[in-house]
Amino acid sequence: MSPTVLNVPGIGNSGPLHWQSLWEQSDPDILRVSQRDWNHPSCAEWVPALEDALRQVSGPVIVVAHSLGCLALAHCSATAHLLIKAALLVAIPDPEGPTFPSEATGFAPVPKQPFAFPSVVVASTDDPFGSLEHSTMYAQAWGSRLVSIGAAGHINADSGLGAWPDGFALLRCLHN
Repeated sequence: MSPTVLNVPGIGNSGPLHWQSLWEQSDPDILRVSQRDWNHPSCAEWVPALEDALRQVSGPVIVVAHSLGCLALAHCSATAHLLIKAALLVAIPDPEGPTFPSEATGFAPVPKQPFAFPSVVVASTDDPFGSLEHSTMYAQAWGSRLVSIGAAGHINADSGLGAWPDGFALLRCLHN
């Protein structure tokens, strides 16, 4: 049985040109976690929604989190004991940084406990929402492998990555 992939988008959800959406269109084993309010995210709501989505999947799960979804996964893994095979965390924002969206609440402080599953953190050198040093610190705390992809902004649709084949290759490596 191949793992189910759960996409965990960030604030605003991932639009139709975001690599998460494009991956979902190309692979029926990739599902999206739903949130009640994508534009006013609350950690108190987002973490239980992620936990519920994880419980609904039978078999192995790989979580693919983008931006605020990374913070939700960190909170979820610190409080819940759910079976996650692996995780790909892309563009971790700094909830205490000056550009963090004010409409997102409750995500700081971010848990720093090591994950109980293999993980890869992907970072850009010019992400306006979190520095490479910020991503490096969390990758070390969580026991994740860090992959820097150079100057790619927030690694979203605005970055012009399309279906982001290099990211999809990182996901496929987590299947093994």
